[in-house]
Amino acid sequence: MGRRAGGDTVLTRLYRDGKLAREGFPISEVSEMIGDESAVVWFDLCDPSHEELTSISEELGLHPLAVEDAEHPHQRPKLDRYPSHLFVTAYSIRLDPSTGGLGYAEVDAFITSNAFVTVRKTDKFDIDEVMHRWDGRADLATFGVGYLLYGLLDYVVDTHFEAVRALDDAIEAVEEQLFADRPQDQATQRHTFELRKSLVNMRRTVLPMRDVVGALMRRDIKVIDDDMVPYYQDVYDHVLRATEWTESLRDLVTNIFETALTMRSNRLNVITKQVTSWAAIIAVPTAITGWFGQNIAFPGKDSIAGVIESSVLILGLSAALYVVFRRKDWI
Repeated sequence: MGRRAGGDTVLTRLYRDGKLAREGFPISEVSEMIGDESAVVWFDLCDPSHEELTSISEELGLHPLAVEDAEHPHQRPKLDRYPSHLFVTAYSIRLDPSTGGLGYAEVDAFITSNAFVTVRKTDKFDIDEVMHRWDGRADLATFGVGYLLYGLLDYVVDTHFEAVRALDDAIEAVEEQLFADRPQDQATQRHTFELRKSLVNMRRTVLPMRDVVGALMRRDIKVIDDDMVPYYQDVYDHVLRATEWTESLRDLVTNIFETALTMRSNRLNVITKQVTSWAAIIAVPTAITGWFGQNIAFPGKDSIAGVIESSVLILGLSAALYVVFRRKDWI
């Protein structure tokens, strides 16, 4: 394997006439290979230094703006066209179901006529899975950089689709908790908020990929052969499905929050009615005992009959109020 400064492995491959001819060679040999029109070279850099990007830029004739974008993280997913090459920024994403948080891994790609360079900001982007997809469709290697770019985008879009699926399952679990007899605790509410924040961030990553893949299929781009168009169309269909799914989840989450607020308001009204009902029941014995406690003559004064009469009034009126409130479903 080739090595970059710092000891990290640099992955390299050489395809010649549609066949994998060599891999694991030093990047310093790339300059000799790109002059061969029958050769397609790929190499990967993980968190490269400014000097490394500058050297590659001079070797491949990369535009300074594209190199600057590759140096600075957190670019939006995009496709930039330059006279000598294309520049693609994309993200693989993963949802953590336990926390509701969303993880990102950025990858940038420089695409020339016979060179494909991937630049990863961290090793969290699974480039091994991309290589596995290339190996699984080795028959497409005859299509050069279009084949390599397809494998990269196919992996990226699949991570989007899986993340959206995981988010859908997490939101469905929140729905079930929403209508449970036991109100949501603070941890559940915090988890719901994290899911909503993840959905907002996911939309920022998933939606721009529709423009990226759609632009690559335009004939004036001249990166993919006609035989590769169906494969890119398949990726584009997955992008559309992920986009539509994300939009539907956005509406669903909005409805969940509105429903939760409505249910909380209704629960508060029920509690208010219950407290008021019990206060009315308690007011009955208070009123009766207070009235008979005044210094005036009343039926049964200074006798057992008066005690019995007041007790019967308290119990009877309280029971009557309880029955009325119970029928109205106030308590």
